[in-house]
Amino acid sequence: MDLAPRHAFYDWCTEVLAEAEFDEAVEMLCQEYYKDGVGRRSIPPGRYFRMLFVGQFEGLDSEREIAWRCADSLSLHRFLRLTEGETAPEHSTLSVTRSRLPLEVHHAVFGFLLEIANKHNLVRAKRIGVDASTQEANAALRRLVRRDTGEDYQEMLRRLARDSGIETPTAEDLIRFDRTRKGKTLSNADWMSPTDPEARIARMKDGATHLAYKPEHAVDLDTSVIVAARIHPADQGDTRTLAATLEQAEAMLDLVGLAPTPETPAEMIADKGYHSREGLKALEDSAWKSRISEKEQKAFARWHGDDAARRAVYNNRARLKSTVARQAFKLRAEKVERSFAFILDIGGLRRTWLRGAGNVEKRYLIQVAAHNLGLVIRHRFGAGTPRQAIAVIWFIHHESCRITLAIWAIPLPLETTDHDTIPPWKVVASDRLSSSS
Repeated sequence: MDLAPRHAFYDWCTEVLAEAEFDEAVEMLCQEYYKDGVGRRSIPPGRYFRMLFVGQFEGLDSEREIAWRCADSLSLHRFLRLTEGETAPEHSTLSVTRSRLPLEVHHAVFGFLLEIANKHNLVRAKRIGVDASTQEANAALRRLVRRDTGEDYQEMLRRLARDSGIETPTAEDLIRFDRTRKGKTLSNADWMSPTDPEARIARMKDGATHLAYKPEHAVDLDTSVIVAARIHPADQGDTRTLAATLEQAEAMLDLVGLAPTPETPAEMIADKGYHSREGLKALEDSAWKSRISEKEQKAFARWHGDDAARRAVYNNRARLKSTVARQAFKLRAEKVERSFAFILDIGGLRRTWLRGAGNVEKRYLIQVAAHNLGLVIRHRFGAGTPRQAIAVIWFIHHESCRITLAIWAIPLPLETTDHDTIPPWKVVASDRLSSSS
């Protein structure tokens, strides 16, 4: 294994994880879910999580691609701590291990990586930005069935066409009938996916409608570290999911000893989709000091005696009218949106190949943990991804060559013959310049 090819980035990862005793800690965490001497020998849980890290670093969306990449790279063999003669686990092994380890373990591993980030002073917990995005589910709209009757869309059209007087509707008849009928909507209340019942009909960022999930991030705006990540149903609005995400953020920050309190609250910055009277009232006098953009009011608000909501809305409005607020919103637009770009687009999770909210969240949490690990490595070594590491190494090599050439080009007094009074490198340069002339 000593003669195997090396990759600087994964060597840095190994160094950081070894210092934190990652594999040993994960082994103890997962011990109760393994039985000695029963069935085939399982892969070490640390190797399972390392392979999911590779998925984030390499932008691989499926476990099959992760397994292929790990089997194909000798430098990744070193990162996975494979001994001579061992092969990389197959994708089915990753699936079995994921189903064996509960969601709580994946949350614990996410928290462990957050502790590593905190040891490198990358968790400040002063300003937390919150936002959500959409993740396409592994299910198709054309397979939807009605919740009440179990009919798919074509079966429903045939039934409605027969009820309207068309005895034996053809395909053209169904198209024409569907185009002209009233009440043509696809709602989550009426339709579901038999492939993934927990996926919901939602509009994606590109305007297309898909079955999807809703990932939501809480990001430390001072360092870009993601302190909380939740997978919610895609049909739930931001005001409904905010409380659960902030609850996880508090738990994670408490894990590193930086949990906000009502006496020392942390700022929570969010867009107008999170603005509601009830939400602001719940945040008032809590561990969070809200800075939530307010929707444009076309008329005077009526409070109907709800003084608590009125106070909360007015206090939030006052906190928006400052330079600090403008800077915080600028950071939020940059850091939170970038976190989704790293996880969903660069990390390959814009569409998930897993089914079920629990499985999707397991994979998503480890992707986020890998993102935080990349921030630690960038803070410590100057590069947070394998491509960045290659670029840094190339730059260092290029600059060293350029400096060497510049040294050789230094003009020297060729008449100097006392080699004891000048540096050796100048002697060599002088001799070379003399011979060339």
